[in-house]
Amino acid sequence: MTPSQEKEALRNMILTFRVSELQMLLGFAGRNQSGKKTELQDRSLELLQLNSTPVQKRIRELFQSSQETQQAAMIPGANALQYSAAYAQMLGLAGFTTQQQGIPQAGRANPYAAQQAQAQVAAYTAAYGTQPLQAKPNQTVSQPCNVKFKQLPFYDIHGELLKPTSLVTQGSSRFQEAQFQFLLSPEQATNIASNRDIRMGSKLDYLYQIQLRFCLLDPSAEQGDEFPPSICVQVNGKMCTLPNPIPTNKPNVEPKRPPRPVHITPLCKLTPTLNNIVSVKWAADYGKSWVVGIWLVEKLSSDQLLERLSSKGKRNSDFTRELIKKKLTDDEDGIATTNLKVTVSCPLGKMRMSKPCRPTTCDHLQCFDAALFLMMNEKKPTWTCPVCDSAAKYDDLMVDGYFEEVIKAPELPDEENEIILNQDGSWNPVPKDEEEERKKKEKEEEERKNAVVLDLSDDDDDSAPAPKPTGDAEPAPAPVPVDLPVLPPPPPAEIECIDIE
Repeated sequence: MTPSQEKEALRNMILTFRVSELQMLLGFAGRNQSGKKTELQDRSLELLQLNSTPVQKRIRELFQSSQETQQAAMIPGANALQYSAAYAQMLGLAGFTTQQQGIPQAGRANPYAAQQAQAQVAAYTAAYGTQPLQAKPNQTVSQPCNVKFKQLPFYDIHGELLKPTSLVTQGSSRFQEAQFQFLLSPEQATNIASNRDIRMGSKLDYLYQIQLRFCLLDPSAEQGDEFPPSICVQVNGKMCTLPNPIPTNKPNVEPKRPPRPVHITPLCKLTPTLNNIVSVKWAADYGKSWVVGIWLVEKLSSDQLLERLSSKGKRNSDFTRELIKKKLTDDEDGIATTNLKVTVSCPLGKMRMSKPCRPTTCDHLQCFDAALFLMMNEKKPTWTCPVCDSAAKYDDLMVDGYFEEVIKAPELPDEENEIILNQDGSWNPVPKDEEEERKKKEKEEEERKNAVVLDLSDDDDDSAPAPKPTGDAEPAPAPVPVDLPVLPPPPPAEIECIDIE
């Protein structure tokens, strides 16, 4: 059979697939499984251009299983493919025999029986030269996929222990299971074991860590960390601690776990002679597939990232000066701005910045302190600009040379954190009279508040005793009685009688 005839036969098989079978094929190849049937067919037909032996074998298996199921449903107990001459001819072109004997009913109804799992393992071995763990009948046989995880700034990758591998949902069971294994090289095991804090009372803090990450199966863009629902991970038979789920008030919605990598080094065998086995269990989510990967990484500190940021260079002060000119001369609304008051204190710590920086993706002039920003993201990585709340990736951060010169300038008093930017790009400290007026107003406001408090305390204390005179003071003279005229008593009130009758 020529290659073109075999390719045409495989194409006809794909065109007979239902949506569920197309999704199984795309999931096996690590492709997107969502969309209309025509879109799924187009993606499946594109797989033929790869000339991949495992993919071709998978197409034959899905086609054969679907025909067995259809024949068994139409004529119970009949031999599979006995009444499908056209499909039998198609299978013959693809290299299959049409004689099917001794196939039990359960085998025809379940395309994911043990025989199919063994065929998938054989296909995996033929394609990649390594054999994964033997899968159970209800387990997923995973496949490496072309998905890229987002880079984490606080980790340097030193090795890929498990390539990004798809967790494909198979069968009708809600809960799925998959197992993986990886082996450390002698150099990797030595680096992990020799670079950890084993002092008394320490928490075995590893400098080199084995990192487990999950994300959505979407090769169109870099993916951030995201856990599958109801996930459970075991490493070498020991339960792995995962981030606690974030509570939610939405009804019938499962809480999601914080998107972060999992540190599994304490559960791993740090030896180059023994395999590490990772077991993953999760709940199937319709329309979604997941990816898992394992890496050897080096943990970095905020000081190291600050040093790298400083060594990357700074933004030229002329750039910021031109940006100031543009902002102050831009009179689209017909309002001319002659100057602008900004602060050199960090919006995070409210103190003067030492390394003023801002992302290159932001257009505002206000900076924030790089050291404090990195320390906060080391504790809780959000990577959000504290000025405008937009994304502030580490690779986009840059120290601003203009504001760094302002902070180091002798013209700026140590106690002053506000400056005035002029239209020509220059700057001046806030004038002293204006500053004194501001401080005077603040002082008057404070005194007014204190005065109000004193008045309230005097009003509430009406029964306070009078101060006693001192020993040297003379007693006050008694008041002189004054003779007042005696007034006559008032006349009695007149009484008026009312006759009720």
